[in-house]
Amino acid sequence: MISRSSIDKVKDAARVEEVVGDFVSLKKRGANYLGLCPFHNEKSPSFNVNPVKGIYKCFGCGKAGDSVRFVMDHEKLTYPEAIRYLGKKYSIDLEEEFQPEEAKIELAERESMLLVNQFATEFFEKYLWETEEGKAVGYSYFVERGFTNETIKKFQLGMHPPGWTSLIDAAKAAAYNTSYLVKTGLVIEKEDKLFDRFRGRMMFPIHNVSGKVIGFGGRILVNDKKQAKYVNSPESEVYHKSAVLYGIHLARKSMIAEDAALLVEGYTDVISLHQAGVENVVASSGTSLTAEQIRVIQRYTKNITILYDGDSAGIKASFRGIDMILEQGMNVKIVLFPDGEDPDSFAKKNSPLFVKSYIKDEAKDFLSFKIAVLHDEVKGDPIKTAEMIREIIQSLALIPDPIIRAVYLKECAMRLEIAEQTLINELNKLVASGRKKEYEKQQRAQENTHADDTAEDPFIDEANGEVPLAEIKQLGWAQERDLIRILIKYANLLITFQEIDEDKRIIDAQIRVGDFVVNELLNDGLLPENTDLLRIFDLFVGITEGDFPADTFFMHHEDELISKIAIDLCSEQHVLSAHWREMHDVYITEEIQLLKKMVLGAVYSFKLRKVQVMLDVLNVKINSNIPEEEVMQALEEMMMLQKAKMELAKQLSYVIL
Repeated sequence: MISRSSIDKVKDAARVEEVVGDFVSLKKRGANYLGLCPFHNEKSPSFNVNPVKGIYKCFGCGKAGDSVRFVMDHEKLTYPEAIRYLGKKYSIDLEEEFQPEEAKIELAERESMLLVNQFATEFFEKYLWETEEGKAVGYSYFVERGFTNETIKKFQLGMHPPGWTSLIDAAKAAAYNTSYLVKTGLVIEKEDKLFDRFRGRMMFPIHNVSGKVIGFGGRILVNDKKQAKYVNSPESEVYHKSAVLYGIHLARKSMIAEDAALLVEGYTDVISLHQAGVENVVASSGTSLTAEQIRVIQRYTKNITILYDGDSAGIKASFRGIDMILEQGMNVKIVLFPDGEDPDSFAKKNSPLFVKSYIKDEAKDFLSFKIAVLHDEVKGDPIKTAEMIREIIQSLALIPDPIIRAVYLKECAMRLEIAEQTLINELNKLVASGRKKEYEKQQRAQENTHADDTAEDPFIDEANGEVPLAEIKQLGWAQERDLIRILIKYANLLITFQEIDEDKRIIDAQIRVGDFVVNELLNDGLLPENTDLLRIFDLFVGITEGDFPADTFFMHHEDELISKIAIDLCSEQHVLSAHWREMHDVYITEEIQLLKKMVLGAVYSFKLRKVQVMLDVLNVKINSNIPEEEVMQALEEMMMLQKAKMELAKQLSYVIL
């Protein structure tokens, strides 16, 4: 268990803009930073980072928290794991208050799998560097591939011993649970027997964005048609092929700096380009390019250059990737290497300077590339030419930005020597067809949702068709949220009231906002109806002396729900900068300048809503089948509540009709 002092040190050091910036490309916007949300698919940035408050919030999907919460959500870590991750990042030694020997067994399953993967990586590295067979076979192979010692260590390359149970035996000796070897795919279980999956192969660890090993690729050394050349880890709790990019942990910073990503196919392509000084490169981990992988890149840059082999198979493979990238609203270019060359071989044969300049000079926009490739196939055939034009228009129709789409359309018409209006008509058909399909898809989803909704709703009273009581009570949540927001932001500020002292003189008396709000609600026996907001209110009630907690206490609270509610209540999506207001001579009254009026308004509005809820509940009761004496009692209560309602409305200057 990590000590509280260590946790506080980590939280103080972990600046949210730095932590988030390791995973998301952020741009300064006034006092805050803005970027594309890493938690949901979006094309326009709505992910806001506030360095002053030390929080982030996405106004699209609602995700919010501090630097620790971000690491937990993004890397799927527990709270202690996130603290350890940040402690390592900021070189903070963590004090452990209690760490029993059995802790390894009690670790969460995901953490255990990551630990097993790390153990295996070190085991393969050690075998490569420290055993005779590892040096003679494994190390020699990597050297023959042109990799330097620095590169081999940088990518943590290794070799799996040829034995059937080498890794299993080593893991057992180190007290690791073999069940996690099976769950990660390092070991295969068959007929109650265990054996190593990657035996005798060269090992390429696959890392996630933060640098943790989540899977492996294993290459065989001998030519054996009965065995696959490459074997990858199977899907697991920590390894999802469709969302993983090989080399992303080493490429992300360079991708942000270069504002571009290079996409290749294989592990050795990435490694050789890195060795040549090209670091903003990733590979699709032995799978076809997926939308999830493109969205990972999109966090760091909107520009992708695909590096493909110069053969026909590589060219055809690039077409599908181009369309997927365009559909995500990104810019795509293509580089083809000479026949017989791939990024790996090309990087080894040429100097780093030439490799960089070749990629830069040979990169073609997708339109030029497609026209050049398809034009060679049609050879003047009118029918094939028409098919070629339709294929190009299909790609253009995927571009979500209408201006970019129009520019490409004009360029296409000029290059193909065809009337622009003809292309526009064809494109409009495709766009309209796409919208129709999307609309039909949404309609089907809505129909399915409505079908589920009609199953059984415990709040609907079908017998008398009345508004359900639970729903009536929810109507006051807006006032409750506003009251809790004021408590979080302004609890320690003072407001002044006039009162009469013992000598019957009118004097000014000050009270903290928190004390006033808490006393007003408790004296009238009124509490928030929303259970989550009530939890926060109870934290204020529990303060008997001293200052109330600052807003950051709630925003950085270890309870994820409290933290999220506090950030939601205190975050503003659009804030006018002081410079803009000064430039346009615009004066805006700040909340704090009307603090007393705002606090009174929130309290009275909350009470008025409560009274109205009570009246609604009584109204439902009166109109139901209850004894006459209960009806009379309810009517008396309603008359008292109506008087209270009128008084509260008077305080708020409302007109009650």
